[in-house]
Amino acid sequence: MIVTLSAVALFGVLAFVLLRGRYVGPFSALVLFLFGFFTAGTGAAGPVRALCRALVEAAQQLT
Repeated sequence: MIVTLSAVALFGVLAFVLLRGRYVGPFSALVLFLFGFFTAGTGAAGPVRALCRALVEAAQQLT
């Protein structure tokens, strides 16, 4: 659960920086948000979480 909250904070800050720097327009940000929102409710959510968990565990093994 801690990793999930950290990822949400990281992506939230990244989205804010991209919007603030005008690298991404408001409409593009809305489309990406809705894509993520609807992806979370599909069968793709499990494999995406498993991939993120595997990457975090692999990163922990590096140190």
